[in-house]
Amino acid sequence: MRGSRPKKRVAALGSAGALVTATLIAGAVAAPTANASAGSGYGQDREARGAAIAAARAAKAGIDWQDCPADWNLAKPIQCGYVTVPLDYAKPYGKQIKLAVDRIGNTGTKAERQGALVYNPGGPGGSGLRFPARVTGKNPVWANAAKAYDFVGFDPRGVGKSTPISCVDPQEFVKAPKADPVPDSEADKLAQRKLAREYAEGCQERSGTMLPHMTTPNTARDLDVIRAALGEKKLNFLGVSYGTYLGAVYGTLFPGHVRRMVVDSVVNPSREKIWYQANLDQDVAFESRWKDWQDWVAQNDATYHLGTTRAGVQAKWLELRATAKKNPIGGVVGPAELISFFQSAPYYDSAWASTASVFSKYVAGDTQALVDAAAPDPTDTAGNAASENGNAVYTAVECADAKWPTSWRTWDRDNTRLHKDHPFMTWANAWMNLPCATWPAKQQTPVNVKTGKGLPGVLIVQSERDAATPYEGAVELHKRFKGSRLITEEGAGSHGVTGLVNPCINPRVDSYLLTGKLDGADVTCAPHATPKP
Repeated sequence: MRGSRPKKRVAALGSAGALVTATLIAGAVAAPTANASAGSGYGQDREARGAAIAAARAAKAGIDWQDCPADWNLAKPIQCGYVTVPLDYAKPYGKQIKLAVDRIGNTGTKAERQGALVYNPGGPGGSGLRFPARVTGKNPVWANAAKAYDFVGFDPRGVGKSTPISCVDPQEFVKAPKADPVPDSEADKLAQRKLAREYAEGCQERSGTMLPHMTTPNTARDLDVIRAALGEKKLNFLGVSYGTYLGAVYGTLFPGHVRRMVVDSVVNPSREKIWYQANLDQDVAFESRWKDWQDWVAQNDATYHLGTTRAGVQAKWLELRATAKKNPIGGVVGPAELISFFQSAPYYDSAWASTASVFSKYVAGDTQALVDAAAPDPTDTAGNAASENGNAVYTAVECADAKWPTSWRTWDRDNTRLHKDHPFMTWANAWMNLPCATWPAKQQTPVNVKTGKGLPGVLIVQSERDAATPYEGAVELHKRFKGSRLITEEGAGSHGVTGLVNPCINPRVDSYLLTGKLDGADVTCAPHATPKP
């Protein structure tokens, strides 16, 4: 299951037929060599040298900033450009690919400016190009940071405007209804296994040359080349969801290149968790957060009329699911499409009211609201292409980063066991990741995330009941990054904390970005305001 972007996206076909929305993680620069010993040993020294060569080249070239192309929908004064990086860092003079970047200058004075703040929203597969729009949109949470920093976004390798990859025709990808992710029989499982294998083959056919190089360590190296191209001696970085794992790997490979780093909603960086176990852990956390949402809906029964208890709301959900399984709603919304739509509630508090409202309308007899919300739109070719691309990158990175179980018996055992008590997401998540069992490209050993020489204090922010990146991930990264500080948003569970209004958290993030100062000890904050119905 993918980590996130805070905006609702078109529902995307999970790799094996489950519909899962992708809304599941810088003067001239001498390019010091990367910390070669920190990685996992796969050609790390050659790749470290390659990254240093590419960074030195980028520092010399800089970025040719221009007004953004009209179809990027990024209005002036945001500017756009490209940074060139090697496809394979072990061959820095070999094939090169282009990465799209954008920026908006700091809003304060020249004296207030502290450089660039580079952002990654998660995924893998998320585009960061909307980040400067937080300034043009006058987002109050980021107003203080914007005075000091240029806000810089980028599309990671394979994503969007950065040499995009693809695994299947986008219009095929969004076709609905898909099969129910929860199997009724061995035949259902076989059909999903076939879809997963075909998806992996499609990735190889359409994007084979990119697949071996679609790794988090390579994206971290890209990030260092972007830093150099920006003319920054050190990197200021904000990573959310999968962006936290990118930050963790960057901080391990390039500890002396970090100036400030904020990581929000943390992927567990343990080698044992990347990525198979991390997805199983998500299934448990999603079930808990799904129940939190149902409790809230029940408390607001006067508005939604979906039941006065969690059990009552769950009964309505199971009834809806059974109806959609028998006869897809509007001919297009089956259980897979329902899961894809409803999972936004466990992801984000901001989706609680809208999700409940659509559900409530359906129960009251308005089926169109649900069709509009949950069905794909075949006319939205750009959105469908973005969904397909996001899913392709998600799959390619997770499959390439680590070795996955190849035995179906392992997958079947683990997901059958988990589904018993955590039925909301388990099988949908399994099918989305199953292409990794038959992945056609090389699978690496994850980087051993740890503190290296020169790594400054990192600020870690996490809600206690996050579904997409369970809390233990933040605790694990905190242990591994010495001198880091952890802010826990107690009793809350929204994915992506730093963008929310919380008077205990926002000033601490500002203070760290503006002064580099961290609290003397870890901090526990009360939750942000509960959504209103």
